[in-house]
Amino acid sequence: MGVLALLWGSTFLWIKLALDGLSPAQVTFTRCALGALVLLVLCFSSRRHLPRDRATWGHVVVAAFFCNALPFALFSVGEQTVDSGVAGVLNATTPLWSLLIGLTIGTERRLHPARLGGLLLGFAGTLLIFAPWGRNGLVSWGSAAILGAAASYSVAFAYMGRHLVGKGTATIALSASQLLAATGLSALTLPIGGLAPVHPGPAALLAVVVLGIFATGITFHLTYRLIADEGATNAATVGYLLPVVSVALGAIVLHEDVSLRTVAGMAVVLVGVGMTRRPARSARGDGSLCEGAALPGRP
Repeated sequence: MGVLALLWGSTFLWIKLALDGLSPAQVTFTRCALGALVLLVLCFSSRRHLPRDRATWGHVVVAAFFCNALPFALFSVGEQTVDSGVAGVLNATTPLWSLLIGLTIGTERRLHPARLGGLLLGFAGTLLIFAPWGRNGLVSWGSAAILGAAASYSVAFAYMGRHLVGKGTATIALSASQLLAATGLSALTLPIGGLAPVHPGPAALLAVVVLGIFATGITFHLTYRLIADEGATNAATVGYLLPVVSVALGAIVLHEDVSLRTVAGMAVVLVGVGMTRRPARSARGDGSLCEGAALPGRP
């Protein structure tokens, strides 16, 4: 989970660098294509096969839409008018959406008080980090778009856990298939701002390569593994760690100032995530999508 948070949390840095030479549509398509390529290589090198039945591919396409195509588009729309702090807080609602969806569809059957407290504490820490009060765009269509993107991630996690994980297909094959489908979906957006000639510099090219291979391909496979091991809601709690990673990278790489409030928020986030992790280790077998961990075909 820590590696996933580190890779996923660095996404914003690589996107910012890549956009210096590429359009948003080109960045989205390239990161999906590179991520799919690296996972296909890992898949075939481990002698795993992509799904061969239409039903599984149908589920893969649906998951790719909600986990990749739709949220990427909504974030692109939302961040045009919303401050980064507001966007960060709205994005951090993903674990709360996952909890609500899990309770609705019955995958969350035992809601331990410590776990619920950890989810709420993690969100409170995110509020401390970003301090959205007084920022622009808190109530706007852009905010609604980013909130929709966070909800879309939660829908995708729940859908992946119910229809793809634990069905006999290795997680490396599932993640490769889904990014392959996401590449096809993102290619449909290239005619809209993605076919213009560009002249990216070395930094932009390096950024999009790292974004595709590590912050998309490897990250996506780790997400699938976490869903298989601990369920959709526990996988979604990594969203609370993303601000911690992004703030730390900003301070280390970009030499940005970090206030005492931000440090306190990071500490609160870590405590909250820790509280959500403790019950998960003793709740295996409660029907919370943990059956994928015992699959003989899972690498």
